[in-house]
Amino acid sequence: MNKTSYKKHFLFLSVLGIVLFFVNISLGSVMIPIQDIMAVLMGENANKESWEIIVLNFRIPKAITAVMVGSGLSVSGLLMQTLFRNPLAGPFVLGISSGASLGVAFLLLGSSLFGGVLMSGTLSNWTLPIAASLGAFLVLSAVIFAANNVRNTMSILIIGLMFGSFASAIISVLSYFSEATQLQQFVFWSFGSLGNLSWNEILVFAVFYVLAMCGIFPILKSLNSLLLGENYAKSLGIPIQKNRNIILLITSILTGVITAFSGPIAFVGLAVPHLARMLFTTSNHKVLVPATMLIGAIVLLLCDIIAQLPTSEHTLPINAITSLFGAPVVIWLLIRKKKLYV
Repeated sequence: MNKTSYKKHFLFLSVLGIVLFFVNISLGSVMIPIQDIMAVLMGENANKESWEIIVLNFRIPKAITAVMVGSGLSVSGLLMQTLFRNPLAGPFVLGISSGASLGVAFLLLGSSLFGGVLMSGTLSNWTLPIAASLGAFLVLSAVIFAANNVRNTMSILIIGLMFGSFASAIISVLSYFSEATQLQQFVFWSFGSLGNLSWNEILVFAVFYVLAMCGIFPILKSLNSLLLGENYAKSLGIPIQKNRNIILLITSILTGVITAFSGPIAFVGLAVPHLARMLFTTSNHKVLVPATMLIGAIVLLLCDIIAQLPTSEHTLPINAITSLFGAPVVIWLLIRKKKLYV
C-alpha cells in the first residue's frame, strides 16, 4: 500500500471518528439534535437549558473518555503483541489491570475483613481511581523489577500472568467474605463505565494519557526491529533492555489509568491492532500506531452508542458490548491461521 492509500484510509477513519463522536453525544435516553450540540460547543444557547447541562457535563466527557480509553487500550495491545511477538497478547497480560482490580476489591470488599475503615471514603469520586491506581502501581513496580532481572521476554509474560492469577485469587477470597451489597458494587465496577467522569477527572486522565502516548513515538524504529526478534534488534544497536522497560512502562501507565477511571474493558486492546494490520496491510509501526489509535477510538465510540440503547433509559455494560465485538474478531483471526504479529 502506497502513501496515497494510507492518506485516504486515515482521512476516512478521521471523518468516521468525528461523525461517531457527535452521534455518541446526540444519542441516549434524551435525543439531542446535532444543531443544538453545535450551538452548545460554540458557546450559544440550545433550545432547552437541560440539553446544555446534559451535553457539557455528561455527553462530551463520556465521548472524550471513550476516545482515550479506546485508543489507549488499542495501542497498549499493539505494544504487547510486538514485544512478545504473540498475536494473542493484550494490554492486560502484565497483570496491571488485575492489580487495579485488587485495589478496588480491597476498598469495596475488604471492609468485611478489615472493618468499616476502608469504606469510609467511597463517597468521593476520587476514591475508586486512587485505590485502583495504587493496586496498578504495586503490580507495575513488581513487573519492572522482574523485567530487569530476567533476560527472556517470554518470562516477563509468564510473570505478568502469575501476578494476574495471584491478584484474582485474593479477589476471590475477599468476594467470599463480602456482603451482597459490597459484592454488587464490585461487580458493577467490573462491568466498566465511560460515563462517570467529571471534567477534573478527565483532565488528570488526559495528562497521563498524553504523557504515555508521547513516549511511544521515539521508539517506533525499535518496535519495527523487535518484530524480527531481539537478536536482530541487538545487531542494529537497539538497546533491548531500555526499550523493553519503556514499552512496559507505557503499557502499564495506559492500562493502569484506564482501569482506574473506567474499569476493566475487555477485548478492545486485543482485537483492534489486528484490524489495523488488516486495513493498512503493513507491520510498520509508524503507520500502525496512529491507525490503531484511530480505529480503537472509533470502535469504542461505536460500542458505547450500541450500549446506550438509543431512546431507552437503560444502558448496557460497555464490557458486554466490547466482548460481543471482540470475541468473534479473535476467533476469526485464529481461523485464518496467519502470522498476524509480523
